[in-house]
Order: sequence, then structure tokens, then C-alpha cells
Amino acid sequence: MNQHLLFLQRFMKSPKNVGSVAPSSRFLAKKMVNQVDWDEVKAVAELGSGTGPITRYIQSNVNRNASVFLFETDHVMRTKLRLSYPGFSCHANATRLVDTLNQKNIIYLDCIFSGLPFFNFERELRDTLMNQIVQALKPGGMFIAFQYSLQMKKQLSEHFIIEDIKYVPLNVPPAFVYVCRKK
Repeated sequence: MNQHLLFLQRFMKSPKNVGSVAPSSRFLAKKMVNQVDWDEVKAVAELGSGTGPITRYIQSNVNRNASVFLFETDHVMRTKLRLSYPGFSCHANATRLVDTLNQKNIIYLDCIFSGLPFFNFERELRDTLMNQIVQALKPGGMFIAFQYSLQMKKQLSEHFIIEDIKYVPLNVPPAFVYVCRKK
């Protein structure tokens, strides 16, 4: 099945969790992935991997010895990710990020990418996810997330130094990329 059709179908089933009618554009994926010095990355996670548009760029940049963790709640998309990226570790629940890393003997992540629709979630879930992200990142680690608004700026600034916010008009819908560093 075409990734755009699959994404739309999964959005129709669960709009709060999928968050968009279309997968991220290559322009958005490149803008996110190009913020990282890939020579330094030994462990990375992507939260809300969806059909894998950002995952493709992670795969083409990451060192082959690095650990890559993908998190996707939608079981259909997660199954497709497992088939497309057999060398990556796929998981259902980003609220268990730290436990997942501990099980794999990973102490910290160098970088976390996120396509999670944070503002669709209840405050308690947003807080849980934010705490997991902060705990999982090494000091000075990068958190790069896209959102469709600037509503997360305040909450992100509580945990991170926001180094930049980049606007990506060539995406459906247009998006903002938060480039953050753990304090």
C-alpha cells in the first residue's frame, strides 16, 4: 500500500495519535536530520516514526554501529517499520523510552527526533513524554521535534535550550522544527 494512503487511513482511524493527514515531506525530514553531527551519534531514537520518512534519512546518515530506536504506537505502521528497517529496534510506547534503553544496556541517547503531535495529547501524557525524553538524553544531547504550531515552545524551554526554530513551508501542513539541546 502507498505510504500516503496508509498514513491517511491510519489518520482517519485515530487522528489524535497520528496527528496529520500526510507523512512528513522530504523537506521536513532533511531539515530535521541535517541538524545533527552524525559522526558523534552512537544512539538515537525517533518518536512517532509513522511510515518512516524521517527514518529513511536517519538510516542514510547514521553510523552502522549506532543503535537506532523507533517508537510508533500504530501497530500497522510499526509492522511496516520493522519490515523496512530490520536493523533498527522498533517499539510501541515512547512513554517507556528509558525502560527500553535500559533493557538494551544503553545509558543515554545522543539525539532524539520526534514527530509526535504533542499538543493533541493530554497534559499528563505530554509531561510523561517530556520527562522520558529528558531522562534518556545525554547532557547536551539534541532533541529535534516538528510541530504544526509554536504551542510547545514554553514547555520545551523548561527542559531545553531552544537553539533554533525552523519553518518548513513545503510540508502538509507546513511545520516548525524545534532544534533543542538538553540543559
